[in-house]
Amino acid sequence: MIIWIASYPKSGNTWIRSLLSSYLYSSDGEFTFDLLENIKQFSSKNFSSELNNKKNYQSRISEDWIPSQKIINRDKKLHLLKTHNAMCSINGNKFTDPLNTSAVLYIVRDPRNLITSLTHHYELTLSESFNFLSNDRKIIFPNNPNAKKEDKNHNDFNFISSWNGHYNSWKNINFCPVKIIKYEDFLVNTEEIFISILEFLKKFYKFNIDSKKVKKALLTTSFDSLKSMEATKGFNESIISMKNKKKIRFFNLGKNNNWKKLLDSTMAKDIENKFKKTMTELNYL
Repeated sequence: MIIWIASYPKSGNTWIRSLLSSYLYSSDGEFTFDLLENIKQFSSKNFSSELNNKKNYQSRISEDWIPSQKIINRDKKLHLLKTHNAMCSINGNKFTDPLNTSAVLYIVRDPRNLITSLTHHYELTLSESFNFLSNDRKIIFPNNPNAKKEDKNHNDFNFISSWNGHYNSWKNINFCPVKIIKYEDFLVNTEEIFISILEFLKKFYKFNIDSKKVKKALLTTSFDSLKSMEATKGFNESIISMKNKKKIRFFNLGKNNNWKKLLDSTMAKDIENKFKKTMTELNYL
């Protein structure tokens, strides 16, 4: 069965995935990028070769969501998988179901901070990033997020919807437990919330919580550690710039990404007006 680590893009998924991979898949909690291979992104590029659907990419990929998960779950083991996909249906095809999913870890981030990360990561203007966040039909292509409409014959896509659409789609899943993690709380109380995540996972996995291993995982997955590791070794999940063909820095601002300092008041107000209900629910307003 699958436990999803789900989030809107640039919301902290990779950080939590790094922490969990260092704790669950190393002997001492020491993190390396190689450990992320233990928690793969669920993506059509990783679908089984047993599936050979020749339809257009949206129909093909959505029709293969459940069959792919059935293949993953044949071994009767638990699988941690990352996704940016909304918990949606396309042409009647659900992203997942109770026969394939045990639980969800969902990371949500204040869209006023998220917008500046999107702007950097996808090389967008603030206006384009706002449209990105607001688009209820938003699709991204992980292999080439900057793909133009005419180039969209890709073997991979995520339907992410809008920021609030994505959050509500996972929050309202009704067939399995969901643990919601606010990125801003995680920044302030990292150890406490990480231990609560481990406690949540212990309902499905059998493992002990070792305080030394927790501290080592926290130390080696700090923002400064990850940024330094990317600078010296590179990070294969960072994307290629359309402007200079170089890799865009994945670990960029960290705690310095503060909307109160970086975002103009007009854009902040536009975001607040657009997502007022959900932001109020999450105590962002």
